[in-house]
Amino acid sequence: MSRFAEPVFVAAGLRTPFGRGGGALAAYDTVSLSVPVVQAMAEHAKPDLVVWGTVIPNLGWSNIAREVWLDAKLNPNVPAFSVVLACSTSMTATFAAAGMLGGGTDLTLVGGGEVMSRPSLALTPEASKRLTDLFAKDPAAALAALQALTPRDYVLPTKGWANRITGRTMGDHMEETAKAWSISREAQDDWALKSHQRAVAGWNAGFFDDLVIPLTELKRDANPRSDTSAERLAALKPAFDRDSGFGTLTAGNSSPITDGAAACWVANAVGVAKLPSDTPYVRLVDYEVSAVDLHNEGLLMAPSYGIPRLLARHGLSYPDIALWEIHEAFAAQVLANVAAITDRDWVRTKAGVDQDMGQFDWDRVNPNGGSVAIGHPFGATGARDLSQAVKELWAQPVGSRAIVSICADGGQGTVALLERV
Repeated sequence: MSRFAEPVFVAAGLRTPFGRGGGALAAYDTVSLSVPVVQAMAEHAKPDLVVWGTVIPNLGWSNIAREVWLDAKLNPNVPAFSVVLACSTSMTATFAAAGMLGGGTDLTLVGGGEVMSRPSLALTPEASKRLTDLFAKDPAAALAALQALTPRDYVLPTKGWANRITGRTMGDHMEETAKAWSISREAQDDWALKSHQRAVAGWNAGFFDDLVIPLTELKRDANPRSDTSAERLAALKPAFDRDSGFGTLTAGNSSPITDGAAACWVANAVGVAKLPSDTPYVRLVDYEVSAVDLHNEGLLMAPSYGIPRLLARHGLSYPDIALWEIHEAFAAQVLANVAAITDRDWVRTKAGVDQDMGQFDWDRVNPNGGSVAIGHPFGATGARDLSQAVKELWAQPVGSRAIVSICADGGQGTVALLERV
């Protein structure tokens, strides 16, 4: 059983190395950092459609997908459109592309990017209206008013990327969820250490060599640390709850500010045939987009609804999943969502799934590291996760299944069910 009338496939794509915030890639903007990725993808195959996304707004463009494609000097007759769903942006782009296959659209280039080092500054709505009204009536007075702007007239990133409704960052919310689920600092640091160790081992073993295009400024991911240890992680101070004495989220067990761009392919059988013969690809069986009440259930807990629902729809349980690629916004977020999906009462009352989902195998999760180590450029993470999962699943027997899960700001999340073919 599949969501789609005809088989839909996701094929591994390419990405930039992920750079540390303020580091080697900080001179790019999101368009210019995305260009080398789509150029490299287009050298492998010619897409019929491009779907691209970014999360941090920029008034310099309204359709980043088209801007990237044209700046890449590629075929102007290929249409391109943009999507955004917070951290799930490029996974949502994948779902959108899957629904548009057919009718001559056989191969879609999907992805996203983010240069978190360079967020745009914006005027408040009040200041913006004041200036635009003045420019329409008295340009000289408008210029004088522009020079007289104060910090209160700007929307400044003083609290990072805080949720608009609550005014609190994702880390603030995750501290609350970690306490609600009794996720210890030790457990978070342990998962963070595993993420770094696995990402470093993946790079050393060559796993990322055909997934990452080197740039002049950076050849490999800058965030994974080969020198980290349990002792070093334990020595870090809380990054969000600094005052209560009970904060557990730190810079070490949270995904870092990151710059990067990533892509993958979405295709039908005709589109797959256009790809190089050695391109790993899997079937996209189904997907789930879920949402929760962020005030009561946790800002980043939507995957705990989506995962059981998606599996139950196909008569599957946790042991049927050979690979779990779970986005690590925070180590605590991974631990809390898995705690929820292994809580029979939560699955029944919240996700509405009344069946025993079986044992969850932690050894099958993120075998080459996750976002805590690799980094999390918002718009790029979905495509990075999908390409990584496709390559990992490609090495397993035909019929093996994977779940790729991403939480997103606003109390939302996306989950994909993949199958090795």
